[in-house]
Amino acid sequence: MSDRSEKYISSHLFSQREEVFEHASIDREIAFYESIGTGNIELVRIFSTPLCSEGYGILSKDPLRNLKYHFAVSAALIARYCINRGMTPEEAYNLSDIFIMKADECTTEDQVHAIHSEMIESYTRHMRVVLNSGVYSKQIVKAIDYISEHLHSRIMIEDAANYLDISPAYLSRLFKSETGVPFSEYVNRKKAEEAANLMLYSEYSDTEISNLFGFSSQSYFIKVFRKFIGVTPKEYKKRSAMQGLIKKA
Repeated sequence: MSDRSEKYISSHLFSQREEVFEHASIDREIAFYESIGTGNIELVRIFSTPLCSEGYGILSKDPLRNLKYHFAVSAALIARYCINRGMTPEEAYNLSDIFIMKADECTTEDQVHAIHSEMIESYTRHMRVVLNSGVYSKQIVKAIDYISEHLHSRIMIEDAANYLDISPAYLSRLFKSETGVPFSEYVNRKKAEEAANLMLYSEYSDTEISNLFGFSSQSYFIKVFRKFIGVTPKEYKKRSAMQGLIKKA
């Protein structure tokens, strides 16, 4: 093979790797904003990356000022995304102003990072309230909030009822009446949907995802996943790879 051919192949492979990396980065960023917009605190924590990590530009030669500039950009993007998802502009921009002022008062980079994490979680929790308010009663909104906060563990209706200070039987009837599905079915559906998202945007194995969401066994995880997603985790990843949503293994 000639030097010219080798250089062409090397350049082509490098270009492909760069395209895959860029696509993965964009997908992850979209997943991050989607997680905030849907009030999904668990996925937000998975997809969130520190300010000024790989891929961020330089807006100031001073590291602390550079971080604060990127903080302001991040706050603006999150605010606009939440507005598109139903948050009022007044509430979205008020939150943005509050956190930008907090960041402006920081004297260290660690403080800015801490405020950034606080801002992300605050917007996410607000979006969860926005999406559920007016649809369900306050008790069911709190029950759904409890489920969202505990997706990575085994969720029992007794524990949720205790959190709400009502009886499990009453919660069971109220939950089915308002959501149209039993409590346990809602929990499993949410876990299956979260698992499907992780398969698209993370490098976790099926076993790791099963353990992450507190399933009692791998076989039960596969059963639940197939029920709500329509295919097994293996089939889902294969189909998604063929559609270009994730890289083929």
